[in-house]
Amino acid sequence: MEFEQHHATRWIGYVDWRNRPALRGKHGGMIAASFVLVVEILENLSFLANASNLVLYLRKYMHFSPSKSANNVTNFMGTAFLLALLGGFLSDAFFTTYRIYLISAVIEFLGLIILTTQASVTSLQPPTCDPTTECEEVNGAKALMLFAGLYLVALGAGGIKGSLAPHGAEQFDENSVSGRKHISTFFNYFVFCLSCGGLIAVTFVVWIEDNIGWKWGFGIATISMFLSIPVFLAGSTRYKNKIPSGSPLTTILKVLAAAAMNKFVSRNSSSAVVNMTSSPLNPNSIRKQEESSSSKEIKEIKETQTPSTTLKFLNSAIENESIKCSVEELEDVKIVLKILPIFCCTIVLNCCLAQLSTFSVEQAATMNTKIGSLKVPPASLPIFPIIFIMILAPIYDHIIIPFARKYTKSEMGITHLQRIGFGLILSIISMAVAALVEVKRKRVATDSNLLDDHTKPIPISFFWIAFQFLFLGSADLFTMAGLLEFFFTEAPVKMRSWATSLTWTSLAIGYYLSSVIISIVNSVTGNSSHKAWLSGSNLNHYHLERFYWVMCVLSGLNFLHYLFWAIRYKYRGTGNSQ
Repeated sequence: MEFEQHHATRWIGYVDWRNRPALRGKHGGMIAASFVLVVEILENLSFLANASNLVLYLRKYMHFSPSKSANNVTNFMGTAFLLALLGGFLSDAFFTTYRIYLISAVIEFLGLIILTTQASVTSLQPPTCDPTTECEEVNGAKALMLFAGLYLVALGAGGIKGSLAPHGAEQFDENSVSGRKHISTFFNYFVFCLSCGGLIAVTFVVWIEDNIGWKWGFGIATISMFLSIPVFLAGSTRYKNKIPSGSPLTTILKVLAAAAMNKFVSRNSSSAVVNMTSSPLNPNSIRKQEESSSSKEIKEIKETQTPSTTLKFLNSAIENESIKCSVEELEDVKIVLKILPIFCCTIVLNCCLAQLSTFSVEQAATMNTKIGSLKVPPASLPIFPIIFIMILAPIYDHIIIPFARKYTKSEMGITHLQRIGFGLILSIISMAVAALVEVKRKRVATDSNLLDDHTKPIPISFFWIAFQFLFLGSADLFTMAGLLEFFFTEAPVKMRSWATSLTWTSLAIGYYLSSVIISIVNSVTGNSSHKAWLSGSNLNHYHLERFYWVMCVLSGLNFLHYLFWAIRYKYRGTGNSQ
């Protein structure tokens, strides 16, 4: 009786910020998650304020060419999102998400201080020059300072993105129906808060950067990052923090190595049954665990005594005598391998998304950006999808999902994979729209005799670019929120932070792939008689519309690839395929 009461008041596997057992009613819940949501507003304001306008900063003040500016931005963004894997890995293996966030926030803060200093001191920038001529790009110690600041920001942002979202979702009880609904709501509002920070970044901060000075823009981002730290700390007494359970990569490599070794060794087909008595899940060990665990946990252990029939080629891993693998470890690795194809199918979408912060901004910079007497910064274009996301996210959570639950009689209502698939369809439409808008932009430039003069604005409203932003921004909402929740709920508990960071890793690879595709396109299209599609200092001479059509075709093929895997996927614990 005393054990049951003690167990009922504790969060098993969680501690508070002082490493004491986390208690139900005192730790976790919506109040704890609310601190995370506020922090996300401040953090994304800081990160996106620079990322959304960085391509113009590199071009105008650091004197990079349009394609070099675009590639530097995609490399910076890609690195930031890729480092989310490191943040997730460290959270699962050695530290808590609580500690990783604090360390990462300090690193990003230091990077922003460097960027603010360079933007404030003229001698740390390349000399000014005539914008109609080719300017010497930043080099030497000045370039070193620029990239040191950028990649410290990338390192810090990566750690935050790999730890903050899972930290917030872990505040709820995934073993209850209400807890799972709260997790779904949290991820919807996480994207909502991400958009709130983005809204301030692409309006107020971008306007400051373009009209008052970049030192003030970087300064605001630095202050925002600094404020996020005490806000996060204010929730310390409410947080429950998952106890690190060792390296998830070690488990994955151990199981794969054991299975690979056994593939080349002849074994008796019944050896798996014999070895079960010496595995960590034998009856004696189960009896011991029954004395210190809940009945539900014991039931789950007993249910995993026999390996599942999926990915059978890995089952031989538990037969390996030199590399000891439990059935639980085997099943955890299987789960990770099954979610990887879904992860891979979102990379092309994020490659399309990279265009929003590169070529799309540069397109808008050549157009008429005035609304009456107000001149709108081109980097403020993301305001259209951001506002749409902020309107749609609450509607989706409070209206669409409850209606879908009643209609489908399913707890999820709309499944994660359906949501991701809809986002992929929107990405195809967005690239087609982008290609058509670029055709119109160049036609107006030709008719106005401005094709060769890129210093004067083309007499066409930048609102035309808003269409591709709207479709691709909507695609981002459906895909990102769906992926975050999909990876968090489907991944094994001890690999949860690392798996959730795959959402950001998909973004990273998408940004890197964008740079690779641009290089390939230029390599294929550029020869002695023809100029490469995406080269030179004049964007009007680019064949950007052809590049967008290429991305549209790739997105279509990617969606077919996604359907192949999504139809075959079975959710954990339900057996339902999508």
